[in-house]
Amino acid sequence: MQLEDFGLGPYPHGTPSSRFPVYTRGNAGEVYPEVVYPLSTTMAEALGGDPFSDALLATGVITRAECEEDADVHMGIFGGYSYLNLSVSRVIAVRTPGATIEETDSTFLGSEGIAPPHISQWGDRNPVAIIRGVRYGLKVLLARQIPHLATDMSAAAEWKAALPDISTATDDELVDVMTGSAPMVSRMFTGHLLVSGGAGAGLYMLRELCSRKLGDGSLALSLVSGIGDIASAEPSFALWDLSRMVAGDTTLTELFDQGVEGLADRLAATSGTSSVDGFSASFDRFLDDYGSRGPNEWEMACEVWGTDPSMPLVIIDRMRLADDDHAPAARSGVRAGERETAVVAARAQMRGITRWLFDRALTSTVLYSRAREQGKTMLVGIIHDVRLAARELGRRIAEMTPDGRPGDLWYVTYGELDDYRSDPGAFADVVASRRETRDSLSQLVPPFCFSGEMPPIDTWARRVDFTADEALAGTVLTGISGCSGVARGRARVVTDPSDPGDLGPGDVLIAPLTDPSWTPLFVPVEAVVVDVGGQLSHAVIVSRELGIPCVVAVTGATLSIPDGALVEVDGSAGTVTLLEG
Repeated sequence: MQLEDFGLGPYPHGTPSSRFPVYTRGNAGEVYPEVVYPLSTTMAEALGGDPFSDALLATGVITRAECEEDADVHMGIFGGYSYLNLSVSRVIAVRTPGATIEETDSTFLGSEGIAPPHISQWGDRNPVAIIRGVRYGLKVLLARQIPHLATDMSAAAEWKAALPDISTATDDELVDVMTGSAPMVSRMFTGHLLVSGGAGAGLYMLRELCSRKLGDGSLALSLVSGIGDIASAEPSFALWDLSRMVAGDTTLTELFDQGVEGLADRLAATSGTSSVDGFSASFDRFLDDYGSRGPNEWEMACEVWGTDPSMPLVIIDRMRLADDDHAPAARSGVRAGERETAVVAARAQMRGITRWLFDRALTSTVLYSRAREQGKTMLVGIIHDVRLAARELGRRIAEMTPDGRPGDLWYVTYGELDDYRSDPGAFADVVASRRETRDSLSQLVPPFCFSGEMPPIDTWARRVDFTADEALAGTVLTGISGCSGVARGRARVVTDPSDPGDLGPGDVLIAPLTDPSWTPLFVPVEAVVVDVGGQLSHAVIVSRELGIPCVVAVTGATLSIPDGALVEVDGSAGTVTLLEG
């Protein structure tokens, strides 16, 4: 990973592929919404290999020669932001019988209508790759278990059990935790990518069968809603239980009514009260179980719930206002019942090989969807343990300089780490320059898509200037169906999950993106609308589990829908109608 000077100062920037020229923030923007940090980026590149190539080579649908281009083919950091390669996904669609580029964009990235059109190249239709891909697809369709996931989860548990005590570990041991985890995370991420692809393949076939045989492709969403055992939904259930403790107790309600700021201190000062002590103990257990989750949980340099407990406390504060009919278990139970009815009705209209294909597609989608969320939960848990080790190392190094900050560690590259540990003062100017560069990049809006070379950074819009025409009453905005159902409510535009304002019952959450850390905010609201995202984004899977009508890829929703406007969300049609401004 090279450091390129964009006129703002040097920062990580990769090399785009010439064979696969189109890149997108779709999906990547959900898991890496912010500007990356030099240390985590260069450490992953130096020690983690290329999990994207490994996954695609395992399917056979992309050739080794296509993976060996001297470029950041499948995923890259450009202008400090993370991008996924859209051209690769489109070529896979070309090589998959029955698939279309449009459906592939919709399933994974939600970038249709924004990305440049695919320009066919010689070699897109590779007969050998097509045969290999079909063979792998059949393997996915026939799968009844995913052995490598159980193996990975066991390995992750053994790794965690062998970790040193962070507070007493030597500096070298802390570095070993950081660097030793990279190859393991890379290997497991390869499996995660394969599982994600499997979930997409099953859903695609299910949607095609519903469209051709039942005349309604959107029915597939109902067939995979309320399936249970979705790991990324578990925090929402746990937070709901905590919110009921608050809503049902006068003392806790009074403490929360004073605002989230200073709440932790007020809770500590009120210890000795049985309800407060019970809540605090339960909240501590919640942080033990889910402290790895957060709005940028893949990036070990960023705060998560475990390092900043005020974030989940904010969510509890919003949830406590909801009535019991918003309980995740109740909503999920309703969806589960609707799903069972829909499955019976669909199967009754199919016969022979079609019914067999339907059953296999449904079973495969459920299996891989559950595994996808289990795999991600496992991975962010490992990243969190690495985060804690790195934060301790950063704290110790900061003590060696008069004005050092623990966060300075994130601004050195992996190749500079040893020298930085020996003489952090010598890096003061470098760290300050890179920090300033990152701050400057954070004020800009990167292109959602680009082809070939990324547009010069001096052409990017500033976030403060990034606007859209305000939608008028009667306007219908169109996106991609995420979870079926129709709901009305007041639009609440939220751009930071740690600052949801007065979001609550009767509202429709309008968000720029929603990785799983946002999803507990789904619980107290009536529906969710998201600027970007595909039908296999983690948040969409969770919305289906919680039974919340959801529409994603509503381009510019956070900018064009006025806060407080009355809107109607049709999750099945993928539309958002502005009823009153």
